[in-house]
Amino acid sequence: MKHKRGFNPLNRMSAHRKALHRSMVTSLFKQERIRTTKAKALAVRRTAEKMITRAKEDTVHNRRIVSSRLFSEAIVDKLFTNIAPRMKEREGGYTRILKLGERKGDAAEIVILELVDYKLETDGKKSKKSKEKEKSGAPAKDKGK
Repeated sequence: MKHKRGFNPLNRMSAHRKALHRSMVTSLFKQERIRTTKAKALAVRRTAEKMITRAKEDTVHNRRIVSSRLFSEAIVDKLFTNIAPRMKEREGGYTRILKLGERKGDAAEIVILELVDYKLETDGKKSKKSKEKEKSGAPAKDKGK
């Protein structure tokens, strides 16, 4: 039973678990979207949302607390100047988890953890087939039959 257990230890020692949280939260704020297992995503989501709540109020105290839990000062600056102002009106729920399926080797459930206001950047990018069509002027043909 899971009574009175405050968090998922993820089968790691405390130092390893803290380093995992730090690195994953840093990656989440840097790229605004990461792919991981469901258990890790649920644990990291809790940490990330607390940091975003702290960052909504830009004080020296909050910056020091958040910077002690992240690896990069540039990411701390991005959190306070870019991410937190976008979440100013929200009361909570800054992240979302999208299920992808199971990993082939060990059947672990794989998810995408992303910030709620993340926009997939597909405007300027085109697929290879559409680029080939533009270059040749004719429809692209399949090479292998």
